[in-house]
Amino acid sequence: MNKTKTKPKSAIKKFTPPVTVAVVGAGAVGQEMIRILQQREFPIKELRVLARSSRSLDVDGITYEVRETVPESFDNVQIALFAGTEGEKGAAAIFSKEAVARGAVLIDNGSDFRMDPKVPLVIPEINPEDLVWHSGIISNPNCTASVMLMPVAPLAKKYGLKKIILSTYQAVSGAGAKALAELRSQTETFLEKGEVKDPGCFPDPIAFNVLSHNWKIEDAGYSNEELKVIAETRKILHNPKLAIAPTTVRVPVFNAHSESIYLELKKNVSLKEIIKTLSKAPGVIVVDESCPLNNKVCPMPVEASGRDEVLVGRIRKDPANPKGVLLWACGDNLRKGAALNAVQIAECLIR
Repeated sequence: MNKTKTKPKSAIKKFTPPVTVAVVGAGAVGQEMIRILQQREFPIKELRVLARSSRSLDVDGITYEVRETVPESFDNVQIALFAGTEGEKGAAAIFSKEAVARGAVLIDNGSDFRMDPKVPLVIPEINPEDLVWHSGIISNPNCTASVMLMPVAPLAKKYGLKKIILSTYQAVSGAGAKALAELRSQTETFLEKGEVKDPGCFPDPIAFNVLSHNWKIEDAGYSNEELKVIAETRKILHNPKLAIAPTTVRVPVFNAHSESIYLELKKNVSLKEIIKTLSKAPGVIVVDESCPLNNKVCPMPVEASGRDEVLVGRIRKDPANPKGVLLWACGDNLRKGAALNAVQIAECLIR
């Protein structure tokens, strides 16, 4: 992996747990953040759930009071987790200065700050050292990049990396709670009537269909989702010239992204050595004939959903290129692709 110049260290705030945590956003990712904070027994003094409007929210049988987000919401907050569509649509940009000025460290799941050179973009298993130069804001990567990088980064670090070719099979939960409801209703409509005329929140019906145009098409024919993966991967790996060619596709799966990954390494490494490296990688589970999961020998989204780890299988060499490696990965986009990664960053801050 190429190394960029070391960023200057900032005066990192050291929190003494328990801490006051704010979760901004009450959609699919926000609810998953609340769930993970509880599951991992994060040392919380007070939990504030914030959104655009006040309401009640039930998560796993516990009712939370959701309050409208205003600047005063961040008084005495140490860690602010920005989640869901509200994060993607600018909530972090609107409230970041207020939150940081009032003493909070902001961990943003949205795209507002990811490519800001003054803001670290972090996956704790891969580049935790970048946390040392934050100035009050830390970004969570795009879910597609996170799932891909969990198996790719260990190989890149050990053997060097020349190229990535990526094809994705992305679950609708990545588009939010409304998209989940849309897939259910469209599936029912299709099974009842044989067709779906209203695409709902998608550009075309998603039931029994795949959409490679679920995102805005930008320069050179790439979608903005594909451009995010390119830029974020280069930033996290500290490799600004890395060759990456992604094709992102939305599929009618409720949760957990699947990805076909082709890597051209800088070294010719045996398949046995590659599997050994992946088996030792934190947050990765190799699933194959020698190490099945629930009697399954191939990663599937139904097995990855609800898990913290990214499942990797179908590991094989390219017969036409001794340095080429192919992987099949499945990861929960709401957990490692979003909420879990944000909570893991918060855990790093309080260690």
